[in-house]
Amino acid sequence: SDMLPTIRVLDPADGMKQFSYDGAINEVSVEKLQKFIEDFKAGNLVPFLKSEPVPETQEGPVHVLVGKSFQADVIDSDDDVLVKFYAPWCGHCKALAPAWEEVAAELKEVAGLKIAKFDATMNEADGVEIQGYPTLKFYKKGKKASPSSYEGGRTKDEIVAWLKENSEAAKHHFSAAKEEL
Repeated sequence: SDMLPTIRVLDPADGMKQFSYDGAINEVSVEKLQKFIEDFKAGNLVPFLKSEPVPETQEGPVHVLVGKSFQADVIDSDDDVLVKFYAPWCGHCKALAPAWEEVAAELKEVAGLKIAKFDATMNEADGVEIQGYPTLKFYKKGKKASPSSYEGGRTKDEIVAWLKENSEAAKHHFSAAKEEL
C-alpha cells in the first residue's frame, strides 16, 4: 500500500492505539524520531485510525459511517444514533442487515435520529472497542462518550419499539404523530 514503509508507536497501555510518524520516511533522522517519541509521551499525537473514504453521498436509509466521519456524525452530532458495528463476513451481521434496513426506512422521517452502520474491519473510531459482531450501540444526543448497548431482539419491530422508549427524537416524533390523528 502507499502507506509503506511506515513508523508507528503501538501503545499497549491504551488499547493498542497506534500513532503514525507523519514525516517523510526518506528524511527520517534520530532527532526527528526522538521528537516523535517525545510528542507521543506528552500526549500530543492523534492516534492513527483505519478509515475507508468518507462517502460522498448517503445512498440508502442506513447512514454509512467510516473512521474519519465517526466523530462528526456520532460524537459531535445533534442526533441520537443507533450504530451497528459489523464485519462483512459475519453471519449474524448478514442476518440482521435486512431488518436494519427496514428500521432505517421506517424511521427515516424521524428528525434527530440516525440508524447507522460501521464496518469495524475497515474502520476504527477513537474510544470504540468492539469485542464481537454485530455490536449495537446507542449514542444518545449529548451523551456521546458513554453509549448504551442495545441487547434487545433483532427484528424490525423490536428495534423500533426499543427506540420509541429510548430515543427522545423517536418518542417526540411518535407522540406528535398520535396527536395529528
